[in-house]
Amino acid sequence: MIRARRARIVATLGPASRAAGKVKALAEAGADVFRVNFSHGTHEDHALTIANVRAAERALGRPLAVLADLQGPKIRLGVFADGAVRLKPGQDFRLDRDPTPGDASRVQVPLAEVFQALKPGADVLLDDGRVRLRVRRCGPDFAETEVVSGEALSNHKGLNLPQLAIPVPALTAKDRADLAFALSEGVDWVALSFVQRASDMAELRAIVQGRAGVLAKIEKPAALEALDEILDLCEAIMVARGDLGVELAPEDVPVVQKALIRAARTRGLPVIVATQMLESMIHAPTPTRAEASDVAGAVYEGADAVMLSAETAAGAYPLEAVSMMDRILTRVERDPRWPELMRAEYPVEDADADALVAAARRAAEAASTACLTAFTTTGQTALRLARERPLQPTLALTPNLAAARKLALAWGVEPRVIPPLHDPEDLARVAVEEAVAAELAAPGQRVLILAGLPMGSPGAANILRLAHAPRR
Repeated sequence: MIRARRARIVATLGPASRAAGKVKALAEAGADVFRVNFSHGTHEDHALTIANVRAAERALGRPLAVLADLQGPKIRLGVFADGAVRLKPGQDFRLDRDPTPGDASRVQVPLAEVFQALKPGADVLLDDGRVRLRVRRCGPDFAETEVVSGEALSNHKGLNLPQLAIPVPALTAKDRADLAFALSEGVDWVALSFVQRASDMAELRAIVQGRAGVLAKIEKPAALEALDEILDLCEAIMVARGDLGVELAPEDVPVVQKALIRAARTRGLPVIVATQMLESMIHAPTPTRAEASDVAGAVYEGADAVMLSAETAAGAYPLEAVSMMDRILTRVERDPRWPELMRAEYPVEDADADALVAAARRAAEAASTACLTAFTTTGQTALRLARERPLQPTLALTPNLAAARKLALAWGVEPRVIPPLHDPEDLARVAVEEAVAAELAAPGQRVLILAGLPMGSPGAANILRLAHAPRR
């Protein structure tokens, strides 16, 4: 199953899509990575979901990745005596730690750290910004606020503090239990929600210890201030526009998205653009024109992947959503202007290994080159090629199934598992055989090979070879 596109699709699995037959259908329609959202469902649900992804992988003969998305310290209100209240702009409204059910004058905020972060004049956003409060006076267990905008408020709505860092650990007790379970199930990527500082990623890495790729979800303005340090400690990022869009002004989100994609591409880190991409397809069989343009914009910017959330997890048209995403991506990549626009922010070559990879990309531009073949143990050689954005597909050949699955997220990479090689003389033969078998090369076409010696040892690629598929 070779994709006719380079950008990848992440599909969230849930009640509408996690059954075995539906997972396989989504993969056939274009999904490359399957997200398991630990904000919902039980471990039993997730174990079955992951097993269904692995079954689809075996049926299709193509590595598929599983992304475990941890809930993180999502802050929510307590409950109201009547379930919901109506507020009026200009009225007083109190936040406190009293668990007594609230009313139109007050409600509980269980997390003490919220009050540690608050200060007079700060804004508090409730229910994804639908209600805005402004703090007048606050203390260690209360905040007296004025309702600035919004009227309807109900139980357990989310709370955001724009431009304020909340002193909470990125990994809650629930996250730690979910992470242990996810690693025991052999997931390929772990996404950490609400990253605010580099130490959040360091904590995750210390627990994961290389058993999965670690991904930072950038959805807090505080993360933007520590972005370089965060990127040093992660293997991929997600532009999580849901909470990011709540805490930033709407006009800032596209600018931040572009900056995050550029930063990730410069470092060679896979980057996912997520949230509200085809949201109308939760209830409708086709997207809006604005949504199609949004997806296309991410492809023109060179994002590795775009993500579907509720569209596939709980929507009425999960298969249609993946198919539509696939059609948009494929159409954009047929645009003659796409390569120029996608490469406009091309990263600078800054190391000997990257220089060799860049040379491979330039050599591959010859019309006779069918594909690039990267022999890799950990996946790093293929990722360095993906950073260069070659227009020919990259066939990543690895004896490591875990590495192959992780590479399902990488731009333009087709991962395949092969037996370990020990003789450098086998490189050309195996590269050509696998490229022809995958229908990436026809007889007489050139296959460009990137590998490292000694074989089987992780390290930088140091060999660039040419081979030709034999004519029949």
